[in-house]
Amino acid sequence: MSAVINAPVFADVPVREFQPGPAGTHITIRGLTKYFAGWPLYEDFNLDIPKHKIVSVFGPNGCGKSTLINMIAGLVPIDAGEILFDGKSLKDTKIGYVFQNYREAMFPWMRTIDNIAYPLKLEGKSKAEVDRRMAELVASFDVKFDLKRYPYELSGGQQQTASIMRALANNPEVLFLDEPFSALDFEMTLFIREKLQEVFMQTGTTMLLVSHDLEEAVYLADQVLLLTKRPTRVAEILPYNDARPRTVETLSEAGFISTKKRSLEIFQREVRR
Repeated sequence: MSAVINAPVFADVPVREFQPGPAGTHITIRGLTKYFAGWPLYEDFNLDIPKHKIVSVFGPNGCGKSTLINMIAGLVPIDAGEILFDGKSLKDTKIGYVFQNYREAMFPWMRTIDNIAYPLKLEGKSKAEVDRRMAELVASFDVKFDLKRYPYELSGGQQQTASIMRALANNPEVLFLDEPFSALDFEMTLFIREKLQEVFMQTGTTMLLVSHDLEEAVYLADQVLLLTKRPTRVAEILPYNDARPRTVETLSEAGFISTKKRSLEIFQREVRR
């Protein structure tokens, strides 16, 4: 996960001194290597992810966008390399994760409110602390549905809202979002985009978002991380600095249009290679 793994296939690779990222870096990735069926997906991959920013990950099909954030989050083992969070290991870092498939992400035997509170109970928080944090989340997300119902009794949008609330319950340092809107209707997508922006503006939580929708990726991002085909490299990192909160008017702003256009050009270049 965050430690160097010395697999035999990499025994001849020299061990290099860890090079920290520039000031303001939150996640530092050095020498990340991952093979599938003997073929490299990532090989000696390096990346610095800034603190208090939303970084959208976009690239060709099969380049390993979700695999990248899953490796950073410790859900997929790496073959070699090191990942540090503000100089700390993963086990010393609070993270939240919003899965694409919200139906499988929630515990079906728990009421929705208990699903959301689960990370707090794992930390040993008192009932008063749990109740206080739950009240904050309910107010922040303007929850109108019954949290005492089980997840399978809720709509897809309500389940994903609850999933995001759970990921934010323990005030994570980093929030990972793996295509969180892909199974939602447009109305719920707009609602959750707005709520994520509000959370970000209130907390400054570092967020990594994987999206297959370029407009969505640019709209939410402070940086757009564009990847190549495998073995995957960084094609380019584009800054996007339009003010928040971003609204429907943002879509016609010059900064949004130019960043989306440049992202598309890089994407098409990489697909054709």
